[in-house]
Amino acid sequence: MLSRLFVKNYAIIDESEVIFKDKLNILTGETGAGKSILIGSVNAALGQRTSKDVIRHGADYCTVELVFSGLPERTTIALSALDIFPDDGEIVISRKITNAGKSICKINGETVSLEELKNCSSLLLDIHGQNENHSLLKNSNHLKLIDKFTGEEASDLLLTLKERYAAYSEVKKEIRDVEALGNSKDTDVNYLEYALNEIEAAKPEVGEDEELENEYRALSNSKQIAESLSSCIRLTEDDESGGVSELLSGALRELSRAAEYDNSLYDLSALLENASELVSDFRRKAEDYVSSHENSEQRFSEVSERLDTLNSLKKKYGGPHGSIEAVLKYAENAAEMIEKLSDSEEYLKGLKEKEEKIRKECIEISERLSDIRKKAADGLCKRISEELKDLNFAKAEFKCDFERKEDFNSEGFDRAEFMISFNPGEPARPLVKVASGGELSRVMLAIKTVLADKDEIPTLIFDEIDAGISGRTAQKVSEKLGLLSRSHQVICITHLAQIAAMADTHFIIEKESGDENVRTCVRELSDEDRKTEIARILGGAEITDNVMKSSEEMIILAKKLREGFQ
Repeated sequence: MLSRLFVKNYAIIDESEVIFKDKLNILTGETGAGKSILIGSVNAALGQRTSKDVIRHGADYCTVELVFSGLPERTTIALSALDIFPDDGEIVISRKITNAGKSICKINGETVSLEELKNCSSLLLDIHGQNENHSLLKNSNHLKLIDKFTGEEASDLLLTLKERYAAYSEVKKEIRDVEALGNSKDTDVNYLEYALNEIEAAKPEVGEDEELENEYRALSNSKQIAESLSSCIRLTEDDESGGVSELLSGALRELSRAAEYDNSLYDLSALLENASELVSDFRRKAEDYVSSHENSEQRFSEVSERLDTLNSLKKKYGGPHGSIEAVLKYAENAAEMIEKLSDSEEYLKGLKEKEEKIRKECIEISERLSDIRKKAADGLCKRISEELKDLNFAKAEFKCDFERKEDFNSEGFDRAEFMISFNPGEPARPLVKVASGGELSRVMLAIKTVLADKDEIPTLIFDEIDAGISGRTAQKVSEKLGLLSRSHQVICITHLAQIAAMADTHFIIEKESGDENVRTCVRELSDEDRKTEIARILGGAEITDNVMKSSEEMIILAKKLREGFQ
């Protein structure tokens, strides 16, 4: 759920923090207090197109941060597919907009693109309001809602179809590749055979080039190495020139005399003996190294020639990074392609037979999926129509129009569009063409109510859902919001007392005037403050005892209804 909203320097919001709770969160306030601004800030954080004009006057930037916690398992699984994982159980989304017009988006502290931000936020929160890009306006979402209502039967078929369609796309690509090579088959085969023979003749091994490069470096500097080692040998020779060995021998003789008077000095004597032996070992190995590299010209020539061969292979066949691994992979692919091209007509025939077989499978699955969808859509539309009657659409008829696309894809060949008629005798028309923002919000509330146990988005925000309604309809809207909030976190901005009374948590949005500016603040109301706020909504400027009594009665009634939702 959305547990925290932090806004700084956004429009007339100086700095505000809202700690949301689960279930139904209601926000109320006077007209012009900044309710729409608060929703605007959330939309900005979710990736909506936003200009620098939203920055508070006098500030250099604005920041909006959303913190989501307590996410259901299905949401974390969906996020993991985007390579996004909760940090200490939280997903933190933030967006900073500067006066320079720069927008910085982050998820859990890591900078992301605006597209990545949108993909993430779409799994966490859904906003339905008068001025939003309502998800019901996108026809592609209509089919998804039908699939959600259908449940496992459709999801299993969709999964199978996606797998088969991926195989279908792969074999189609392979056919295109083989056909593209057809006109220049001989040239391609000759080149591939030449390349394969060159690689096989060289027999490169992984890591061989690195070892040879180290040896080449040593051989290139063999003269300097020999001079340095010869100097070391002279300094450690066992003669009377004052070398290390002679000095150690002298020290050992002196220490042996002293040890005759104190046995504990024999340990020190043993250390000197070890040092003397180590020096002798070093001298022998150094002499061996110099001796073995005295005639290194032939080896240097062999190493140079081998490196030239390997570097030539890496340049030709090693890809952008020029590695032996890539050369060997190239050889493997070349062998496969030669086999394919050597009898391309027969191979192509087999591919096309495979393509047709998978195509028939995809069409069969798409047909079955379409039948299931159409049957489910009838049931879904019927239930939505029933819900709409409670939301002041007594005569509304909700339908779904299906079209068959020219060809199938990973989702089948269905194109679905929701249609609605608000009055008897009127033909059903596309929802996006006949519904206002407030009507769309109530239609979405009806859909969300029907799909409450199937909807995967944990947090829903409703704005302007009460536009043009009152009385009994307002009460029904409040009940449906309360019911929906048992399975989702719901955040709703409202002007109606019936809806406000249903709140599990109630916030007020207020505008405060200072000496130099005006700012918007948000605070959670206590039980007593809630009575006063609902009374204000009911009574306007004058709050009488009767109005306060009505407010208390509405809160008590709403509490009983919420208890019935458990």
